[in-house]
Amino acid sequence: MRYYTSVHRTSTLLRQARLDAGLTQAELARRAGTTQSVVARMEAPAANPRVESLEALLGAMHRAIDLTPAPKLPPVDEGQIRERLALTPTQRLALFEASQRNVAGLLRGARRDSA
Repeated sequence: MRYYTSVHRTSTLLRQARLDAGLTQAELARRAGTTQSVVARMEAPAANPRVESLEALLGAMHRAIDLTPAPKLPPVDEGQIRERLALTPTQRLALFEASQRNVAGLLRGARRDSA
């Protein structure tokens, strides 16, 4: 299983890997030769562990750090985001409802063609 993360979310990566391995913090700590409080600190949202520390805990779960780049995401149309944020909540809701009606119409048309 691959986990894509940023430096700011290593705590999430470590916690998810531990849960996927079916381990408690105490069990992981025993395997890694450390304490449960160290594991808890490394899983804390503000944690910024050294690579060596992260490797040690992941290694205790038979996992390794792979520094392969994450898949490239499609570009985001920031202009469209700015346009939507300039709308009032009522205008955004009306636009959403119109979009939903359009999708419903497309679905009705698709059902007729497939019958």
